[in-house]
Amino acid sequence: MTSKKFCAILKSKKGSAFPLTIAVTMALLLLLCVASEGIRLMIIAQGVRDAVQSAVISTVNDGYDNVYHGVREGYSGAYQPSADDFEESLDYGDIYGRLDKLLELRQENGYHVKYAGDEAEFRLSNLSVHLRNMPLAPSDPDNANGYLADAVIRLEVPVRFGGNILPPMTISLKVQAKYMPLF
Repeated sequence: MTSKKFCAILKSKKGSAFPLTIAVTMALLLLLCVASEGIRLMIIAQGVRDAVQSAVISTVNDGYDNVYHGVREGYSGAYQPSADDFEESLDYGDIYGRLDKLLELRQENGYHVKYAGDEAEFRLSNLSVHLRNMPLAPSDPDNANGYLADAVIRLEVPVRFGGNILPPMTISLKVQAKYMPLF
């Protein structure tokens, strides 16, 4: 190759957009990776929230035998007749047990962990359930309060990017279920 041909190649504008094309492609690939990891985190959080909600609803519905059916009064509450009055009868059930079956979780070091192969996909902890009983003969005709179960659980999902594990996404999922008599 002569020096004239080499100089002509250097002065030529052919291929000058090639580095820019590579940079744009790499930037789009990076954005696609970030978006796919974000979508993965949202799908896991939504699935766990739905499973917790299902477990809480099942627990509340399983407590139906403890509910005083005040059909005439148009409300229901978790009461059982005692000697001359009614006493509260709240059943918290086994929500973790239901979650373990629904999501195929394993108990490890105080956590309930879901594995995908050998790697932990997410882990659950700090389940807190609060049952709010409806008062006997409530003053609210619309029964806005009702027999409610509020549950909060902590979800930790490891974040992966570029082959590295980053600090986990940690959120508290809140779920509410209400018992409503059908008849």
